[in-house]
Amino acid sequence: MDITYLGHSSFKIKTKLASVITDPFDPKEVGLKYSATEGEIVTVSHNHLDHNVVDKVTSIKKIIDGPGEYEILGISIMGYRTFHDAKDGAERGENTIYVIEAEGLRIVHLGDLGHPLSNDLIDEIGDVDVLMIPVGGFFTIGPKEATEVVSKIGPSFVIPMHYKASGMNLGLGDKLLQLEDFLKECGIVTENLPKFSIKKEDILEDQSTKIIVLEKK
Repeated sequence: MDITYLGHSSFKIKTKLASVITDPFDPKEVGLKYSATEGEIVTVSHNHLDHNVVDKVTSIKKIIDGPGEYEILGISIMGYRTFHDAKDGAERGENTIYVIEAEGLRIVHLGDLGHPLSNDLIDEIGDVDVLMIPVGGFFTIGPKEATEVVSKIGPSFVIPMHYKASGMNLGLGDKLLQLEDFLKECGIVTENLPKFSIKKEDILEDQSTKIIVLEKK
């Protein structure tokens, strides 16, 4: 499995059978370039322009935009209802967490999670190999809350997302914290990569959590 970072909260998860694109965004809304990309499956965590612009993706077979259980092209996806804020959605509405299972790996994309996860939901999500987590604050959980979520879930790998990036529009970028704020708060071993290639057999049984910082494609 190969994971590449398309910017903001968008990733391409490429398996042998199909590719999943998460939260494609409008470059005018975010201020970052978003090149057209191919993917058979698109997941949308919530209906905002920095997460739901599916026409940026070609070759789509299925768009998943809410809670439920899905099976497409050998990939299993489970969506869980959460909120975009800490007030049960009163400020920014709902958010969907996706658990993506393929090639023996479990990838979790938290979308724009805006609150701590309950122990019941963490138990329901189960073991996590790769956790994609927002860390920039204001619109989502910030460095401290993200660190607590990482600690509770205990994934093998963490990929941060939704943080301040050079070139972002002021309306977004001036409200988000930088990636370094999360890395300092978390204090976990970090590796910077252009692409994350992973197989289930690469994960050790007693492996400690590691942060993977991906370069934007």
